[in-house]
Amino acid sequence: MNTLSSSLSQNISIVHPEYFFITGLTGTPYNTYYHICLFIIYFITIIGNLIVLLIIALERSLHSPMYIGVFNLALADIGESNALIPNMMKIFFFDSQYISYNACLANMFFVNFFITVQTYTLVVLAFDRFIAICFPLRYHAIVNNKFMSIVFSVIWAFNTCMVTLSTSLMTRLSFCNSTVVESWYCDYGTLLRLPCNDNSINKLLATLIQVFFIAVPPFIIVLSYVGIFLALCKITTWEGRLKALKTCVSHLLVVGSFFLPILCILIASPTTNARIISGSLSFALPPMLNPIIYVLNTAKIKDLIRKMLNNRPAPIRGNISK
Repeated sequence: MNTLSSSLSQNISIVHPEYFFITGLTGTPYNTYYHICLFIIYFITIIGNLIVLLIIALERSLHSPMYIGVFNLALADIGESNALIPNMMKIFFFDSQYISYNACLANMFFVNFFITVQTYTLVVLAFDRFIAICFPLRYHAIVNNKFMSIVFSVIWAFNTCMVTLSTSLMTRLSFCNSTVVESWYCDYGTLLRLPCNDNSINKLLATLIQVFFIAVPPFIIVLSYVGIFLALCKITTWEGRLKALKTCVSHLLVVGSFFLPILCILIASPTTNARIISGSLSFALPPMLNPIIYVLNTAKIKDLIRKMLNNRPAPIRGNISK
């Protein structure tokens, strides 16, 4: 009975504020130019990824395992950009730094969800390249459209469960002291520093998620490329090695654009402004670069765009009678 009453009193004492106050990017130098840059990044991101989605969806020759992965990456890029940048623009242009409690949790969920989808999409694309180069004769038997559809269905479902669990556990925290979030969005890690009750369960889950979504994916990708490197060493001619390696260039550039900024955040200056600027750019730039990288480094997509531009109907010119 005493345990039940103490549990009830603990639940009653939980304080959920009406609003949080987002302070990130408010005191940064050249604030206006930075937000204009963010707007340009957002515009290019949406247009670029929509073009990639349309090309892959409409062109039957691209209905292959690798491009199913690229399609999912473009979806995650659009989702992350829409969850992150418009809210940052609203804070600056409308001087509206307050975000409601429920809106904050929703913002946290969608940003974290689409980032985790990105990480494991890069892992699946690394696996695709590994099988294509190390086991070329068995590639179509192992990696096919059905296999990729099942894998991405599992990724989206599993990530939904994990991020939902981490977000829902925030509701057990009591924010009775500070509601100031020193970040550019409702960052899970930043919010964990604010509660005035026990947050050990949330910290444990946050650590597990960081290991599972930040440490494990690059480790798997590195292992995949170690296997690819060993397979390339068995190819006798340099031409054959370069031809096989060329198929990995796009993926390597996308992996670098995604994980290197995260590494820069970890070793960057500990000052708040430096971390906030580098952090916000590390979230905003990869979704913009990914479609550009795949378009410029994929011969099929370049050829399709070239054909589309060449097949445009010529403008109708009226005859000028003398």
